[in-house]
Amino acid sequence: MEAPFSFDWLIHPLVPGQFFEEYWEKEPVVVRRNEPDYFTRLLSFAEVDRVLTTLDRRYPDVCLKNAARPVSADEYTGPGGVLDVAKLCELFKEGSTITLAYLDTVLPALTLFCRMLERQFSCPFQTNVYMTPAGAQGAKPHYDTHDVFVLQVSGSKRWTIFGTPVQLPLSGQDFDASVHPLGAPTLEFEMKAGDVAYIPRGAAHEAKSADSVSLHITAGILRYTWADFLLEFLAGASLGNPVFRKSLPPGFAQSGFDRSSAKQILLDLLQEASKGSNFDATFDYFIDRFLSACPPLVEGQLNQLATLDHLSVASVVGVRPGAIMRAEAQGDSERVECYGRAITFPSRVREALRFALTHSRFAIRDLPGNLDDSSKLILIRRLIREGLVAALSESVGHS
Repeated sequence: MEAPFSFDWLIHPLVPGQFFEEYWEKEPVVVRRNEPDYFTRLLSFAEVDRVLTTLDRRYPDVCLKNAARPVSADEYTGPGGVLDVAKLCELFKEGSTITLAYLDTVLPALTLFCRMLERQFSCPFQTNVYMTPAGAQGAKPHYDTHDVFVLQVSGSKRWTIFGTPVQLPLSGQDFDASVHPLGAPTLEFEMKAGDVAYIPRGAAHEAKSADSVSLHITAGILRYTWADFLLEFLAGASLGNPVFRKSLPPGFAQSGFDRSSAKQILLDLLQEASKGSNFDATFDYFIDRFLSACPPLVEGQLNQLATLDHLSVASVVGVRPGAIMRAEAQGDSERVECYGRAITFPSRVREALRFALTHSRFAIRDLPGNLDDSSKLILIRRLIREGLVAALSESVGHS
């Protein structure tokens, strides 16, 4: 079962090691390919038309943006946010950008794309799609509070990157033109179909389409930060130690209050927190939070169940693309966490289980370990029922 939308595929010929070392949370980078059809497996104009006309997407999940003038939702929606698609298209023709949010929740290709990136980054992703008429600009200069990958599907856009008014802003530190100076342009480039760019959060930017309609995907990285970790870490420490639950000093709001003793208490509390054993619990909390945020991708599961009685050791199977899980030994068993639940297996299948969950294509008889053929089939049938492995269409003979 092919998994085409990996992070390596997204940034090729740039490699992940170089990306994380030189660009991640540091500076923008543009990858040019001269391959106009590179992203057509993810999205097309026909798919956008189908979403707008048949899927009952409503405002604000679909909205119009125009840097030249405010566009009120009343101009293209009715009661309940129902779209007037004809009016929406008319306003698009007049220069407004159609923004389609959360399309990864309705288009399977974008769902898988996000899942492949989530597996690489260990945090949720979200895709928005922007269709801009020729010579138009949807948004005024701004920065985002999440890092983004921009995938140019069709047409082209000219981008200008300015300064970074807020370094790595948190989700509540939104751009405000009256507060955050853009700074002088630091980078200008044109993205053509097949190109991809990475823009760190906080880097101010704007984009304008060239002489044809532009269609691009923005993949937003909904990352977890050390600030998130520290808040959870201290919350856990507070639950486990009453010294964190003591009141602030009486009279602290009075004029002339001596803050030096309060500051020392804070330093002592931070020292106490650093000595606690809460790190692993906090780390596991974020792992569980991430895994629970990844619903199963089990397209064709009814057909998969129908194959169970026909499997043989010659059958070819593979882990489902985009399956995100964690396997770990737990006493005399093997525990697999996925899809918000935990599945337990006997420890004797550990080697075969971990092989099955990390290989995209193999014959059942080739599972490693000391399992006999019957046990191998039992294991694979269980993994298929759980939505972690899928039977492929072919079998292989003995060599």
